[in-house]
This record gives sequence, C-alpha cells and structure tokens, in this order.
Amino acid sequence: MKPAIFLDRDGTLNEDIMYPHKIHHFKMLNGVIEGLKKLSKKYIFVIITNQSGIGRKVFTEEDFKIFNNHLITILKKEGIEIKKTYHCPHTPEQVCECRKPSVKYIKEAAKEFGIDIKKSWVMGDHLHDVEMGINAGCKSIYMLTGHGKMHIKDVEKSRIKPDFVAENFLEAADFIMEQ
Repeated sequence: MKPAIFLDRDGTLNEDIMYPHKIHHFKMLNGVIEGLKKLSKKYIFVIITNQSGIGRKVFTEEDFKIFNNHLITILKKEGIEIKKTYHCPHTPEQVCECRKPSVKYIKEAAKEFGIDIKKSWVMGDHLHDVEMGINAGCKSIYMLTGHGKMHIKDVEKSRIKPDFVAENFLEAADFIMEQ
C-alpha cells in the first residue's frame, strides 16, 4: 500500500480563472513543479476535481480532456506522473455521488492503485476538498491559492479543520514531507 496526494486541480495546481478550459488559459501556479518533485519521493498523485462548467455547458468533456492532458503533459516532461484524473461534471444543484466532498473517487483510486488512505493527503483551495479528505480518513491541507484566500473565513467558522493551511504549494509540500 502506497500513500497518495489527492490534488484538487484548478486553484491548487494551475490558476483558477472562471472555468479554465482552454490551453491559452493555462498557467501553472508557482512552486507546483518543485513541490510535486519533492512529494514524488514518497507519494503518488491523483487529481480529483469538480468541473461544473461541463454541467453548466460552459465547456465540453472534450475541452476538459484537452486542458487536463496539457497539464499532465507538462508535468510528465518534468518527471512527474499523475496516476489518474477523476472529475465530477455535475453542477452543485444536480444530485450526484461524485461531487466533492464525496469520497467516491478517493475510494476508487485507493482500490485501483493500492493506496493507503490513512497515510495520504488531500490538497485543495475549497472547504469541500478538506471535508473530502477528512471524510475519507486522509490528512488535509487548505491552500490559500486559487479561491483559498476568498473562502478562508468559511474554513475558520467551520467545524471542518484542515491539518495545515498553506500560503502556496511549496509550503504545503514542505509541511507534508516534514511529517
């Protein structure tokens, strides 16, 4: 059994402009490559992302795949492997079992890749990322990147508490590696 880092995508790995889905929208956040390289010594990587823009018909599944494959290709060129990307295409108003904070994709990844959930982490810039991690039995990091700073008050008021709040990806990676 291996530990994993379950990564939110938009706002955690890449800039989160409103519904990023075109390659010309893509911009990797500072410290992501360096942080992933540090973490890759001990962890495997899985992306779990809510993509309500598909359900809202802002972009298509194909647009999502092209944008996501662009990210995966950049990371691969740096020697970083993403085992799989799981995405929920539904809006918050739709009833589904895959939208974060659901643990569906963590359970699927754990089964598919032999992941030790208790030694794994979730990183994301929304409270639902932290909640997903806690509900699954992972440790969690709330990122102040992306929408993180905008929603920090929600985290502070919530009963849901991350293990760490990170200013940026590299700070999060350093914290995880020190544990």
